[in-house]
Amino acid sequence: MATQAKRPRVAGPVDGGDPDPVAGFLSWCRRVGLELSPKVAVSRQGTVAGYGMVARESVQAGELLLVVPRAALLSQHTCSIGGLLDRERGALQSQSGWVPLLLALLHELQAPASRWRPYFALWPELGRLEHPMFWPEEERRCLLQGTGVPEAVEKDLANIRSEYQSIVLPFMEAHPDLFSLRVRSLELYHQLVALVMAYSFQEPLEEEEDEKEPNSPVMVPAADILNHLANHNANLEYSANCLRMVATQPIPKGHEIFNTYGQMANWQLIHMYGFVEPYPDNTDDTADIQMVTVREAALQGTKTEAERLLVYERWDFLCKLEMVGEEGAFVIGREEVLTEEELTTTLKVLCMPAEEFRELKDQDGGGDDKREEGSLMITNIPKLKPSWRQLLRSSVLLTLQTYATDLKTDQGLLSNKEVYAKLSWREQQALQVRYGQKMILHQLLELTS
Repeated sequence: MATQAKRPRVAGPVDGGDPDPVAGFLSWCRRVGLELSPKVAVSRQGTVAGYGMVARESVQAGELLLVVPRAALLSQHTCSIGGLLDRERGALQSQSGWVPLLLALLHELQAPASRWRPYFALWPELGRLEHPMFWPEEERRCLLQGTGVPEAVEKDLANIRSEYQSIVLPFMEAHPDLFSLRVRSLELYHQLVALVMAYSFQEPLEEEEDEKEPNSPVMVPAADILNHLANHNANLEYSANCLRMVATQPIPKGHEIFNTYGQMANWQLIHMYGFVEPYPDNTDDTADIQMVTVREAALQGTKTEAERLLVYERWDFLCKLEMVGEEGAFVIGREEVLTEEELTTTLKVLCMPAEEFRELKDQDGGGDDKREEGSLMITNIPKLKPSWRQLLRSSVLLTLQTYATDLKTDQGLLSNKEVYAKLSWREQQALQVRYGQKMILHQLLELTS
C-alpha cells in the first residue's frame, strides 16, 4: 500500500451542509459532465488519510481515470464574477498572479447559490491546514532551521499581507454587494492562499508562450482529490476541451491512486502542501547550499586582505555572468547536481590561479569552455580538482552548521520507533525534511574527503 506521505485532510463542507458530501459531489460531477471511471472511487477508506481516490478494480497503465471538462474548472474566468474580474484585471495584477482566482474563491464561498458548493464540501477544513505558514513562528524556526522553509514562509507572509491590504481588500470594499463582511478577512485570505498553493493546477505553457504572462492557477475538481508521491501512478494530461487523469502504471484493486505535483523536494512539499514523504521514499529530495555560503567558504581560505579582495572580485564577476546571486542556492539531488553549470563555474572561478582569472576576466567571460554536457553526477564529485573538492567540502560543513541538530541526533529520533511515535505530527514532518537534506550533504562530505 501507499506510504504515509499525504496532507492531512478533514472531512466536511466549508460551513456545514450536506451530511454525505461524497454523494453530493458525485451528483454534481454528473451535472457538470465530469466523468469518473467506474474503476475508481472517492473514499476515506483505503486511503492514507482523509479523502482520496482508490481503485475499485485493477487498473492498467494508460487507462483513463477521470475527465474534467474545462467548463467544470473553477477559475477567474468560469466563476460568476468572471466578467468583472476580466474588466478589472489591470487593477488586480500582483507579484503572485493569484489575486483574480482568490477573489473568485472568496466570492463563491459566501454566495448561497454558488454552483461550486458540492465541490467545496470536499475541501479540507480551512482552519486546520498544516502549512508551516500556520505554525507559530518560534516552532517553525525551531523545527525547520537550516532547511530554507522559515525564510520562504516569511517572504510568503509578507507578500500575502501586502497583496491583501493593497489590492484584495480595496477591491472587496469597492464591491460590497459581491463580498460579504465575513470574507473580508486577512486570516481567510491566508487560508485560501495555502489552499490554492496546495490544490490548484497550472497548465504547462507551450515553448512559444514562455515569454508571455504565465497562466493563472485553476481549481480542478476531482483531480485535486489525488495526493502526491514521487513514485506516482497517475498523471494529468491537458487538451483543448478537457483535462484527463491517466494511469501511468498498473494499480491493483484497493490501492490508492496518486498524482504528481512535480519533482518536489521535501522542503518544497512541506512549504507548499503541508506534508512530506518519509525518508527514503522521496527520490526527488534535494539539499541546498546557499551561494553566499560558498563565497564565505572561499573567504575563510584567504590569509591576506589582497586575497579577500580577490575573492570578492571573482564573486562580482560570477554575478555579472549571472551564475550566482545573494539569494541563490546550488541545488544538490541524491544522484546529480541540479544546478550543475552554476556550481562548476563558481568552483572554477573561485579556485583558478589569479593570473588565469585575470585572463578570463579580460575575455569578459569568454574563452574555451571545456565543460562536458549533461548533469554533474554525484558519483563524479571525487574526480573534481582537489581545490574544487576542498571548497565544496568547506561549503557543506558551513551549511551543516545552520541546522539546530546534527545528523546523529536526527538519526536517533528516526531509528527509535517509540520515541518517534511520541513526536508531534509537525515534529515528525520537520525531522524528515532535515534528515533527508543532511543525508545528501553528508554524502557530499564523504565524496569530497
